[in-house]
Amino acid sequence: MKHYRAGNYTRQYGYRSFNLNPINTEWNINSPEINTLLAEANLKLGELNAFSTFVPDVGVFIRMHIVKEATQSSRIEGTRTRIDEAVLAAKDIHPELKNDWQEVQNYIEAMNHSIKRLEKWPLSSRLIKDAHKILLQGVRGKNKLPGEFRTSQNWIGGATINDATFVPPHHTLIPDYISDLEKFLNNETIHVPHLIRIGIAHYQFEAIHPFLDGNGRIGRLLITLYLINQKVLNKPTLYLSDFIEKNRQLYYDNLMAVSLHGKMEQWLKFFLVGIIETAKTAIDTFTKIVSLRDEIEKNKIVTLGKRLPNAKLLLTYLYSKPVITVADVISNLNITKQTANTLIMDFYSLGILREQTGYKRNRIFVFEEYLRLFEK
Repeated sequence: MKHYRAGNYTRQYGYRSFNLNPINTEWNINSPEINTLLAEANLKLGELNAFSTFVPDVGVFIRMHIVKEATQSSRIEGTRTRIDEAVLAAKDIHPELKNDWQEVQNYIEAMNHSIKRLEKWPLSSRLIKDAHKILLQGVRGKNKLPGEFRTSQNWIGGATINDATFVPPHHTLIPDYISDLEKFLNNETIHVPHLIRIGIAHYQFEAIHPFLDGNGRIGRLLITLYLINQKVLNKPTLYLSDFIEKNRQLYYDNLMAVSLHGKMEQWLKFFLVGIIETAKTAIDTFTKIVSLRDEIEKNKIVTLGKRLPNAKLLLTYLYSKPVITVADVISNLNITKQTANTLIMDFYSLGILREQTGYKRNRIFVFEEYLRLFEK
């Protein structure tokens, strides 16, 4: 790896684009720093898997992890949707915020769709294209070949291709590069640790930049999909977008250093630190969720007497949708308007819900203490 070169610039008509070297090969890593980080990252993922295995009804909490990932990943690309807005229904979103909100919803759908597809499909270009098509459906990139690899040159940074920060490979080379990437992700004959493999693959995907739009989001989604596909994660509980958003310039600098100077080891150190920090955050969030749930169930809703069964149903619903309206509760709990209003006011009186609009009608209630766990 110390002698690795990502590729070289090749002259095209009027500009230079970056030609990549293949990655589907054995990788010899002799870095004590990387080996130490790799061991810690694997340990943290093991702890995270333990939570996802033993926490009852873990699926409802994972849905909020996916919402957070969609919000943060889309924010890197310039959307402004907050996590409390992301969980609202379309009818409750202000028209001026609808486009950004829809981009987040598309990411959630692309993630859920891809995870489901992994049950039958390999992690392949077909699956990646499928996710991309969902991602760009009806939003800013809807005219930029959703679900198809680009058929023209793109570039990163700069007003024109001539002052670009980075010019990815010529579009005619994309099929070969994607084929190499796909083989690397699924090659069982080479001995590359999973976290190293997906770290290298993430760089390669971003350098190929195979789509006209949405490359960053698909590249980040690819990390989680690979870890699930290889059973490194039991459940989709780890998402790097929050770490990347908080360290955005370092992320771009480290990727660029691989292309310009072959510094793959430095990129992998950054990537593994991201895995470790993200896993720690997820473990801390799960720990606090369990504590909050115990507090509410044992000390609050238990006081509701005969309304306790409905209260438990509402609480479970709130874990996957912590911002609700009366209509939401009527529909999802299949109860009358009067029962829904009474139940919500019970939760309001117990300090579980807060009303955020100040209106007498069309009120929106927030499970604030739970929502804050995902905003840190």
